[in-house]
Amino acid sequence: MEVLIGDPITTCLSPSVYDIICNLGFQLRENCDINSIVTQNGEVCWKTITDCVSYTESEQGLDYWGSVRLLGPVCEAVHSHFLSLTKGQFEIRYAPWFQWTSFPELFPEIFDALESLQSPAISLSLMKLTSCLERALGDVFLLIGKECPFLLRDLLSSEELAQVFSQSVMNVLKVFVGSPCGLNLRNVLWHGFASPEEIPPKYCSMMILLTAGLGQLLKSYLQNTKLTLAHRSFISLTNLEDLIVFPDVTYEVLSVLEEVMMKSAFILKIMLPYWEVALVKFKSHRFADCAILLLTQLETGLRNVFATLNRCPKRLLTAEILAKHLNDGKINQLPLFLGEPAMEFLWDFLNHQEGPRIRDHLSHGEINLHEFSKETTNQLLAFSLVLLLRFVDDCLLSVFKEKSAVELLISLAEGYSSRCHPVFQLKKQVLSCEESIRVWALLPFPEELTRQAVRLEDNSETNACHSLITKMTDELYHHMPENRCVLKDLDRLPTETIRLLSPVLSLILLLIALELVNIHAVCGKNAHEYQQYLKFVKSILQYTENLVAYTSYEKNKWNETINLTHTALLKMWTFSEKKQMLIHLAKKSTSKVLL
Repeated sequence: MEVLIGDPITTCLSPSVYDIICNLGFQLRENCDINSIVTQNGEVCWKTITDCVSYTESEQGLDYWGSVRLLGPVCEAVHSHFLSLTKGQFEIRYAPWFQWTSFPELFPEIFDALESLQSPAISLSLMKLTSCLERALGDVFLLIGKECPFLLRDLLSSEELAQVFSQSVMNVLKVFVGSPCGLNLRNVLWHGFASPEEIPPKYCSMMILLTAGLGQLLKSYLQNTKLTLAHRSFISLTNLEDLIVFPDVTYEVLSVLEEVMMKSAFILKIMLPYWEVALVKFKSHRFADCAILLLTQLETGLRNVFATLNRCPKRLLTAEILAKHLNDGKINQLPLFLGEPAMEFLWDFLNHQEGPRIRDHLSHGEINLHEFSKETTNQLLAFSLVLLLRFVDDCLLSVFKEKSAVELLISLAEGYSSRCHPVFQLKKQVLSCEESIRVWALLPFPEELTRQAVRLEDNSETNACHSLITKMTDELYHHMPENRCVLKDLDRLPTETIRLLSPVLSLILLLIALELVNIHAVCGKNAHEYQQYLKFVKSILQYTENLVAYTSYEKNKWNETINLTHTALLKMWTFSEKKQMLIHLAKKSTSKVLL
């Protein structure tokens, strides 16, 4: 806990960002007539809004500060307008213009949050609105373009969207969500920089109106071009079954978490309302809302620890926080402090390409929030509790550890290993292949093919293959680790003598498994050795790909398959003789250490 002791943090925003968000839009006190912004029928008067956007002298760039200053009274008028409406009036006037998004039912919820005047709820609403808007704008982009930009700022700068909505309208959006020089509402919220009290509600109101106005412009464009807007399907999170390591969060665990939240130095006091709302959302089965708040606040806390440990500026993003090295080449102290299990959990959930990458998908509007699973949020809550306990005093920690549910979570967290790292994925594939090959002998074999196989057994090249398989298998067995759990039953190679493919595939699988086991035990290869090893591995891959083609129903080239197999086995044996495989180099590395 000592690592975070210091003066209380009153803001996570830099002075310039704080000024543009919290002060600049309030400098002009003039009243703006709402009727000049939106009609009684809910039609947005875009010219009033676009006229408030300032440009630099060359008119080639936006004057973001000047634009925020001029747009301040407009946002104030829009906010007052929405607060004057009943929910029924809001829906009658504006609901049709949200249908162009893939999540129109979100906007009445945001209206409720505005009326509640609760800052955390408004910030959460703005996060969901920006992700929904980004997804919808991407769908519009695809009316004309082919590949949608990944980043919102690139999307807003695209010629395709300017063609649909006009450049002046896109410039308005850039002021609010498209540039770090502007309000940058999306990023300051999704990366956990803004506390609840630092986001003026009037900007949330303005984003609602802008979304409705975009819907009106889009309707005119579609009528003129006769095009039809299609929404991309939401994505399904991958590999979640592998990531479920913690049990369901019980009310006992929630009560502990509520108490720990108040006492853990990991949570900034200005951010505590987000954590409190996260638990409320979990209890009310709003699992996506809970996950959104947890993810952003985990980043906030980790960034604080990162900045303290590395004595770096605090305004850094997740990718830099979790990296092994800093930009100046120094070792990042955060992974060393958190430990490998915690870092692997974070990488699995946030960064690995084979993982769910929850924060990315949520922030880009790619997930159906109504279908977000409780199990996923359970994992984030459990991990959060264990992490918060790292930042309480020892006496309090010992009290909490007396609870069996808490002790179990800590134990599971300390034993966590990556489920989404490429090495883990390779292990899964190896074991899956092993299982398939193991049952090969049990598969029915047509009588005609049996006779053909017998004839092939008399082939001298087939005998040579079997001889090489036996020699290589004996060689590989000398490198078996004492702990064979990774290899499972790979030592039980098929022994039947009328078939060739299952023994050679079992051999390849055994070789790959042993190389995989030793991958971290090798100190390294020089450039030439690396290229030779890569060439060897690629030759095995090429053999298996050719094998698939030769043994297909269409080709059925069994004689050629024997020749192909013999050639591959010779390459494997020759390379093995050079003692340049990982199983050989690992022993050399171990010997050097012992010496």
